[in-house]
Order: sequence, then C-alpha cells, then structure tokens
Amino acid sequence: MASIFQDTFIDYLLRLSLGIRIAPHAEELDSSLWPDMIHQEKTTDTEHPPHQEDRKRTSAVPSVEEVQQDDQNTHTLSPRSSATRVLDTEGVGASDTEKGEATILLVDWYGPDDPAKPLNWSRNKKFWVLFQTCLWTFTMYIGSSIYTAGIPGVAEDFGVSAVAATVGLTAFVAGYGIGPMFLSPMSEIPQIGRMPIYIVTCVLFTVLQVPTALATNYGMLIAFRFITGFVGSPILATGGATIADMFIPQKRSYGIALWGLFGVAAPSLGPLVGGFAAHAKTWRWTLWELMWVSGFTATVLFLFFPETSHSNILYRRAARLRRLTRNPHIMSQSEIDARHMTAGDVAMMMLVRPFTLNFQEPIVLMLNLYLALIYALLYCWFESFPIVFGGIYGFAPQHVGLAFLGVLVGSIVVIPPFFSYLYYHQEPQYNERNELKPEKRMPTAIVGAFFVPVCLFWFGWSARPSIHWIMPIIGSSFFSIAGILLFNSVLNYLADAYPLYAASVLAGNDLMRSLFGAAFPLFAGAMYRNLGTGWASTLLGLLSCAFIPIPILLYVYGERIRMVSKRARHDI
Repeated sequence: MASIFQDTFIDYLLRLSLGIRIAPHAEELDSSLWPDMIHQEKTTDTEHPPHQEDRKRTSAVPSVEEVQQDDQNTHTLSPRSSATRVLDTEGVGASDTEKGEATILLVDWYGPDDPAKPLNWSRNKKFWVLFQTCLWTFTMYIGSSIYTAGIPGVAEDFGVSAVAATVGLTAFVAGYGIGPMFLSPMSEIPQIGRMPIYIVTCVLFTVLQVPTALATNYGMLIAFRFITGFVGSPILATGGATIADMFIPQKRSYGIALWGLFGVAAPSLGPLVGGFAAHAKTWRWTLWELMWVSGFTATVLFLFFPETSHSNILYRRAARLRRLTRNPHIMSQSEIDARHMTAGDVAMMMLVRPFTLNFQEPIVLMLNLYLALIYALLYCWFESFPIVFGGIYGFAPQHVGLAFLGVLVGSIVVIPPFFSYLYYHQEPQYNERNELKPEKRMPTAIVGAFFVPVCLFWFGWSARPSIHWIMPIIGSSFFSIAGILLFNSVLNYLADAYPLYAASVLAGNDLMRSLFGAAFPLFAGAMYRNLGTGWASTLLGLLSCAFIPIPILLYVYGERIRMVSKRARHDI
C-alpha cells in the first residue's frame, strides 16, 4: 500500500515540511543499492558528452565495482567514495582539480525491472493512475458543456442575447485550447514533471469556480470562464504523454481509447447534469456543481497521483543520491542536458515550437485541421439538441440533456470491437523493437471518418414530428463512435511520427481544435433555425465528407511525406 503514495504530491509535501517519508525509495531503504543506479557506460564529463574520438579518454571513470569496494565496509553512502575521484583528461572540456571539475556519475534505472520506472508498475497501479488521468480529463470537458444548460438564465440575468451568453461556452473552450501551448510544455521540463502541473492547475481550476459562479456582470463571467479553461488545460494535451509513460507502445492505444472515452462522455453528460441544476436552482448552480466535481478530482490527485515523467523521476533520484552521498557530481541526463540549454532554447521549446510545428509540417497541419473540424462539428451540432428535442419533440428544458445519452452509449459500445481490432490485428504488426509504422494507425481513422456524415445525415432527416425521438438519438451515437476511432488513431499517429516533439505536437492539436470548437457554436443556433434541422445537418455532413480523403491519403502516401519531413521520424 505504501507504494501508492510514492512520488505523490502529499509525499513530496511531507518530505519537504516534516521530513516524513510515507513511501521510502529503494536507495533510502538499502544504501548498498545506489551504485547499481550509476550507468558506467553512460558516465560522462561535466560540460558535454565526449565526441566519438574521445571516448577512450573517459576510461578513467570509476567503475561500479570500485565504488562498491570503497563502500563495502561502511554500509553507508560514504562522501569519500571513488564517486568523487577526479577525471583527469586533456581536451574536450577536460576535468581537473584546478578547474574544479570532476567526473559526472550518470544516474539511470538500476535494471530493466526497476519498480520506480512507470513502465514496470503493477497493472493495478497503472490502471489507478490511468483512471485519475481520465477523471481530470472528464472534469475539464464537462466544464464546457455543463454551462450550456444555464445559457438562457445567463442571458436573462445580464440582459444579453442568447448568442452573447453562448460566449461563456466558447471562452472556456478557447481557454483550454490556448492554455496547453504555454502550460503543457512545462511538464516536459525534468525539474518540474507532470504531477505538479496537474495538481496545481486542478486546485486553481477548483478555486476559480467561486468567482465565476458569483460573477456580478457579464464581463466578469466571460473573463473567469476563459481563465478557468486556461488554467485547467494541460491535462487535455499532456494526458496522452502520461499514458505513454506507463504503457508500452502495443498497449498505449488501449489507454488512449479509455482516455478518449472519458473525453467524449463528459460533454454528453454535462447538459444532463447541468440541466436539472439550472431548472431547480439557477445557472450559477451549474458552476457550483463543476466546483464540487473538480474539488473531488483535486483531492484524489493530491493524495494519489504519482509522477510519471521518466526524466523527472531520474532527476529526483539523482537529487536524493546527492543528499545521501554528499557527492555533487551525481546527476541525471536531464541535468547534464540542461547545462547546455539557454533561456532562448527553453523559450523555443515552450512557446515557439508548438506553433511552428502546426504550420511547417504537412502531416501535422492536415490532421490538426481534420480533428479541429470534427471538434467544431461536435460543439456546433450540440447546439441543435434544444431546438430538436425541445422544439420538435417537446422535451422539458431539464430533460433535453437526456437526449445526449445516445452519444455516451455510442462511445461505450465502440470500445469492445475496437479493443478486439487492436489485440488481434494491430498488435501483431509491431516489429521486434515494439514499433509500429504510424500509417498503420489510419485504417480505424478511415472507418471513423465515414461515421461522421452518417451521423449528421441520420440525425438531421430523422428529427421530425412524424418520426419517434429515439431515431435521432440512435443516429447521434455514430458521432461518438467516429470520435473514438478518429481521435485514437490521429493522436497515436502524431505521437509515433513525432516522438521527439510529441508534447508540442499534441498541444498544437489541442489549440487548433479548441479554437474551431469555440467559434462554431456562435452561429450554430441561427444556422439550425434558418436552414432547418435537416439542411443544417446536411451542410455539416457535406463539410465532413470533404475531409474524408485526409486519412486515406496518409494511409497511402504518409510514409513518403514523413521521409521528406525535417522533424518526423524516418527510421521506421
């Protein structure tokens, strides 16, 4: 049970404030283990790794056996062990005593079965962390749609039009689209990691619901809706990286699919949960509900969510070993790399790269545009539900949210056959290095692409008084089937094709689809009222048909495009 608290926020907090170790690490329990965490072959000099022709000069690095021999009689981590011996080389940033530079001992995993490595965690622990990742994602996504039930009340309270009141939805979506461009890359910094970003943003998200719910004017409401979307956004772009930290490539798709399930389920449940609250109380209660959900999520993350970033875990391991040995020359690879990074390099990684990748890489641009369209169609189409089920079928306002359950059912129904496809067809295609060509992700995306127009045509032309209301609800389920297949395929494709830039690529994807999703609902209501449900849905369906060739083209020609790309992977 102790391991469930290891490297969690409460574990770090108690260590820093009281020195209490809830879940001690292996090297803290048994000091004789620490030399096993030093990679002799990877040990390098302080300033930069040796060039190929200089590798022989680093043979003076003390071996693990020498370190163990020095310490075998002490049973403690001796500050005078051979780990502090000076590496006497000439050239290549040579280390010598006069310059005060000494051997760097590189900290790594102490073996292929190191239990601290997230890939080696037990299945139960992986699923527990995956659930928490999905819970935080669910909380963010429900935060967008739960507001929609209160739009009439917002318009009435502040004396604005229904379109202006809808800006409360679009501001939130825009916030969680822009936020990852600045906040998500911070999770890639080894000194920070993912866990602190998730917990700090979740706590801020919870606290900021209070001024949002108590907004005294329209401007205050819109401003805080944008801010709350912004601060809670990192999980939406980095959640996939967290899953990749824990699961080998063959199993990553299952985790991404479950993550996507929660992402689709949340917008479909938001109008249902918010509808009853807005009807029984006021629109402000939709935001109080959001605060309760996010407060519960923040509590769970605070107590149980561990760090999953491999580079951060090794960075903290190196820091512990430096304290235990009083040897300042024990470092992780990320610390060595950081010595050569300027402020400009960090700014490039965090601020510039997510934007440039969007427009300089054809693959990224095409797939981001496609997912942005799907996301925009989803939020635009959702605006038609009150018109269809309230206007055509006479549902009470608090019952309109029940119509969204078809979307939820569709997302659940697609999971078993999709998992069967992954297990029996896709997994055998991985090579001996556990790698899969990104283009082999595309068949499921092609199938999903055809379900989008099927949904919109079915929904639009079955929504009429002469046809039972269950028919458009059944039609709506095809959209979530398409969403699960498309999002899983595309996000995995981008991660496979751009492994070195995955965080930036996914942050850019989140930005583009969120900006599209923020804009389309502003004209959706007028479009459905002026064109009618059938023709408005047909227009959206035809638009989705225009983008169907994208996954097909990438399946056929994607490898050629990758090979001429400057940043895409070429070795698979």
